[in-house]
Amino acid sequence: MSTEQQKSRDAFTDVMAAALSEPGRAELAHQSTGRAPSAEEHALAEAMMEIYGGGVSDPAGVAKALTERGVKAPVSGRTDWDAALFEAELTAINDAYDAAYAENGIGA
Repeated sequence: MSTEQQKSRDAFTDVMAAALSEPGRAELAHQSTGRAPSAEEHALAEAMMEIYGGGVSDPAGVAKALTERGVKAPVSGRTDWDAALFEAELTAINDAYDAAYAENGIGA
């Protein structure tokens, strides 16, 4: 990960941490999701940030890196990633967030 990418990631993380700790403003950390991410979704997001930060961006390459890291797919529970699973998991997660947002609106 380049120094610039790390600074950007750290700045985003700092903003989100500040939103969570500010009284009455914790909802801003998940303002467009309708729910908080699961532990598996959070682990996937962290791994993806590291993988993308390392310069890998194609679905097959990301899937290979996720498999090598042993990241558990949030929906299927699989750890043997391929490009099709990567796409299916992201689509299912996005659909779940859309449903949660429709049900719960802003905030988690």
